[in-house]
Amino acid sequence: MMPNKRLLGLVPEAMRYIIQKVAWSWLSLAAGIVLWFTVGHQLQTIKDGGGLLPAAFLAAVICIAVRFLLTRMIASTTHRASACVKTKLRQDIYGKICRLGAGYADSFPTAEVVQLAGEGVEQLETYFGSYIPQFFFAMLAPLTLLIVFLPLSPLTGIVLFLCVPLIPVTIAKIQRFAKKMLGKYWDAYANLSDSFLENLQGLTTLKVYSADEQRHKEMNAEAENFRVVTMKVLTMQLNSVTIMDFVAYGGSAIGCILTARAFLQGGVNFGQAFAMVMLAAEFFLAMRALGSYFHTAMNGVAASERMFRFLDLPEREYGDETADDGDVSVDHLTFSYDGEKKALSDVSITIPRGSLVSVVGESGCGKSTLAAILSGIRMGYEGSVKYGRTELRNASAESIRKLVTVVSSGSYLFAGTVRACLQEGRENASDEEMIEALKTAALWDFIRSQGGLDFELHERGENLSGGQRQRLALARALLKNSPVYIFDEATSNIDAESESAIMDAVNQMRGKHTVILISHRLANVVKSDVIAYLEHGILKEMGTHTALLNRNGGYAALYKAQEALEQFGREAAV
Repeated sequence: MMPNKRLLGLVPEAMRYIIQKVAWSWLSLAAGIVLWFTVGHQLQTIKDGGGLLPAAFLAAVICIAVRFLLTRMIASTTHRASACVKTKLRQDIYGKICRLGAGYADSFPTAEVVQLAGEGVEQLETYFGSYIPQFFFAMLAPLTLLIVFLPLSPLTGIVLFLCVPLIPVTIAKIQRFAKKMLGKYWDAYANLSDSFLENLQGLTTLKVYSADEQRHKEMNAEAENFRVVTMKVLTMQLNSVTIMDFVAYGGSAIGCILTARAFLQGGVNFGQAFAMVMLAAEFFLAMRALGSYFHTAMNGVAASERMFRFLDLPEREYGDETADDGDVSVDHLTFSYDGEKKALSDVSITIPRGSLVSVVGESGCGKSTLAAILSGIRMGYEGSVKYGRTELRNASAESIRKLVTVVSSGSYLFAGTVRACLQEGRENASDEEMIEALKTAALWDFIRSQGGLDFELHERGENLSGGQRQRLALARALLKNSPVYIFDEATSNIDAESESAIMDAVNQMRGKHTVILISHRLANVVKSDVIAYLEHGILKEMGTHTALLNRNGGYAALYKAQEALEQFGREAAV
C-alpha cells in the first residue's frame, strides 16, 4: 500500500520525525552489519588459531551501544511523531466542528465525530508513527544488504533480494480484500457507536415506555454483526501474517543454504559465512515488520476516509464585515432545508433596536428556523437579513457571536462550579456581577443555600431541576451583555415559577437590548412591542397583542384556544 499523499499532506509536521526514524533505523542496520562481521572476523581468527582481538571486542561493544542508543531514539521519534499526528488531527476535527457551527450534527452524527477523534486518530497514529517510516526503511534495508552481499556471494545476495518482493506481493493481494473488509468494520463500528450513544441518552424515555427490551435486542444484533466483522478482519490478518512468516523464514533458510554452499566452495571464509547467515534474516525483517503494520495502517486509512468525508463537508463562508447594533431588518426571507419544501416563505419583519418582538405560531410554522437564521446558525437563505446596515451573510463570525446570544430550551451546562459556568458568559465577570445576574434570574437564593458560586454542577446540570437549569442558562447569557438576545422556546417544559422568573427578566431587558422571543405559549408574549404570527412559514399577521385580538384572525384563535385549555386545567386542579 503506497503512502496516501493526502494523509501525509494533512500532517506535514510529521515528515520530520518520519525522516529521522528512517535515518536512525538505517544507522541501526549499519551498526548491526558491522557488529556481525566483527564477530565473524573474531571467530575466523580463533578458527585460524589466533586469540581474542581487543579491537574486535571494543568494536562489538561500540556497535551494541550504538544500536541500543538508536533503538531508544527510534522509540522517542515514534512517540513524538504520534503525539504530533494526534494533536494536529484532533485540532483539525475540532476546528472543523467550530467552523461548521451548531448545525454540524445535521450532516455528521455526533457519535461518529467522537469516534473519529478518538479511535480513528489512534489508528492513524500507527500509520504515521510506524507504517510510513517502515515503508521507506523496508526499501532501504534489502538494498543496503545486497550491496554488502554482492562482493562476497553474488548468488546469495541476488536470490535473497529477489525473494523480498514476495512479501509486498502478498500484501498487495491482501489489500484488495482488506480495504473492503475494513470498510465494513468501520461501518459496523460507527453504527454500534451511534446506537449506543442514542440509547444511553434516551434511556429514561425507553424505560418510561417499556421500549428498552426491544432496543436491547436491536443493539445485541448490531453488536453481533460487529463481532462477526471483527472476527473476519482478525482471520484475514492472521492468515496474511502466516503467509508473510512463511516467506520470511523460508527466504532466510534459502539464504543460509546458499551461504553454506558458498563456504563449502571456498567463496567465503567461516567468519564471513557466519555474518551472512546472521544477516540473511535482515533481508526480510524490515518487510515483515511492514506487513505487521499493514493491517493497522489499513484500519487507519479506512478511518481516514470517514475523516476526509467529515473534513470535506461544505462550510459556511463568513464575510469580513462587522455586524451593526441597529435595527434588525428581515426582507423577503425564504429558506428551505431540502431545496424543495419551504420552511419560510417571503417573510419580512423590521425589529427596532431595543424592542421586544415575539414570533409565535403552531408547531412547525418556522419559528425556530427564523431564530436559527437570525442567530447565524443557518445560512443559505434567500432575501435579506440585516443587522443595522450589515447583511448577515457578509458579517464575520466573530462579530455575529458578539452581537447575538441565543438562549434555547436545550442550553448546555458543563460540569464544574456555578462560577465557572457563569464565566463562560463573561470571563472577567466579578462575583458581584455573577450574583446580580443570578438574582435577575431568581436563582441566587437557591445557589446561596447550596454553597454559593462554588456549588458544583454535574454534567448537563443534572443536579438542578429543569427550571433551575434554564434560569442558570439565562444568568450566563445576561453576563455576556450582548446587544441582541434570541430566546428560542426558553420557557418550554419548565415549572411555572421558573417560567415567570425568566419572563420577568426578558421584559426587563426591553430598551437595553433587542429581544426576539420565540414562544409556543402566547400568554408570555402579550407585553411584546410587536407580535409576528406565522403559519406554514408565511407571515400571516403582525401587530400588538390587542391589535391582533381585535383582528380576530389566526393569532386570536390560537390565543383563545390556549386560554381555554389553561382555564380548564386550572379548574380541574381545583
